[in-house]
Amino acid sequence: MKQAQALQKINDETTRARNIHGAFNSAHEGLAVIQEEFEGLKYEVFKPFEKRSLEKLRDETTQLAAMALKFIIDLT
Repeated sequence: MKQAQALQKINDETTRARNIHGAFNSAHEGLAVIQEEFEGLKYEVFKPFEKRSLEKLRDETTQLAAMALKFIIDLT
């Protein structure tokens, strides 16, 4: 995947999440959501290699990056 494609996926996911859930209510909420997304990525990474899905890893990483971007936006 090229950088521009990855950034577009992150931007799309950030927009989708903001449209559905609105802004984070606090830094604590933002951190909790980022932690939840990190745990999802960690779960995929620690699967046995033969059971890993590149698509699922990309999806989880995109969601984590999107929530980090949403955190930056919502706290400004």
